[in-house]
Amino acid sequence: MSDPQDLAAFLDLGWQRLTRGVADRHAAARHPVFATVSPDGTPEARTVVLRGANRGESTVEIHTDGGSDKVVSLRSNPRAQLLVWDEKAKLQIRLSTRVTILQGGEVADRWNNVPDGSRMAYGASPNPGTSIPNAHAYTKLASLDWFTVLTCRIESIELMQLIDPHRRAVFMACNGWFGEWRVP
Repeated sequence: MSDPQDLAAFLDLGWQRLTRGVADRHAAARHPVFATVSPDGTPEARTVVLRGANRGESTVEIHTDGGSDKVVSLRSNPRAQLLVWDEKAKLQIRLSTRVTILQGGEVADRWNNVPDGSRMAYGASPNPGTSIPNAHAYTKLASLDWFTVLTCRIESIELMQLIDPHRRAVFMACNGWFGEWRVP
């Protein structure tokens, strides 16, 4: 392990785990919890699939169905948090973000890279979350019209590692990602 007092190395570890989540379907960061606030103020959390992580642009990317509740919530309040628990590294990663919703022609290039079998996740009739009379009373549409990319611009990264002794740090975009230690 690198120097446990080295803030830059700690941030490197966080980004290493995030980028692994994009490349490795078995990595802990592959399925973060994505939290938003509904238009009525109710907290919402759900598991998503991490589709992109770009340290240079300070972004992560999620793909979703445009009719989902998370899109409705983000149109009302474009802030979200992503939470990863990486058991192997004993590392919690919390990203506070501002989300941009991209659809249609803006995401056609990404749609072209979505495998045919995975396209079924984008588009349903009725919309996701709608009450239905039985478990299969819906139709999947596999439609570019419903394919939605959530680009999450990271405003802060909080890392907490539960090794002995525990350590915690927060890194902020507004100050060039300079970190500061916090009490775990």
